[in-house]
Amino acid sequence: MALLTVEKVSKAFGGVSAVKDVSLAAEAGQVIGLMGPNGSGKTTLFNLLSGALVPDRGEIFFRGEAVTGLSPHRICRRGLARTFQLVRTFAGLTVLENVLVGLSYGCQPQTGAAARTKAEELLSSVGLVGQSPRPAHTLTVMDRKRLELARALATSPKLLLLDEFMAGLTPAETAQAMNLIRDLRDQGLTLILVEHIVWALLELSDRVMVLSAGEKIAEGPPATIAKDPQVIEVYLGESTTV
Repeated sequence: MALLTVEKVSKAFGGVSAVKDVSLAAEAGQVIGLMGPNGSGKTTLFNLLSGALVPDRGEIFFRGEAVTGLSPHRICRRGLARTFQLVRTFAGLTVLENVLVGLSYGCQPQTGAAARTKAEELLSSVGLVGQSPRPAHTLTVMDRKRLELARALATSPKLLLLDEFMAGLTPAETAQAMNLIRDLRDQGLTLILVEHIVWALLELSDRVMVLSAGEKIAEGPPATIAKDPQVIEVYLGESTTV
């Protein structure tokens, strides 16, 4: 049984289809890349999966249970977490407090001394050793992304949605971000990535799905997607090698 199954999900706004009859299956331990031009429906699909939006039609199953229309906190409690294209840390809280929020509301809620210990471990795992007392708003872009990742991981997810985790990073920071994603994959976490850095997405993913105008136009191994004529026409612009 797939960890996540999406069956012909659709969502429209004012009569305009943002996502139309999209289906997807994610097996445990897979890294799935989601790509497409701006406005193709990628973030809308993430919002549907995480409960921020309710589908107009279609069904979403996670860990064998229907989660269609559930609120975000209920979906999170079932083991699906996400990050955001525009980083959403709690700016008025410290780095440590941000992670403690995740530990309070996830699959296995923790509080007190045990939670603080776990939070420090998570911060260390994403490269934020010694940053616990700092106000979140003082962090660099890369470190805010690390913090948001640590907060998402604090919910003990089985599936993590990463929305343009590498956007706005320098080449060196992009390499660091890719290594973080590889570490998560090696730990057995299932990931779905939205990313406009095409070469990075192709390198990290086991399978890639491509959206255009809200519809799925291609799905398959990265090497196949990179050479798909329709994908090249609507998104890549030229052949990409992997």
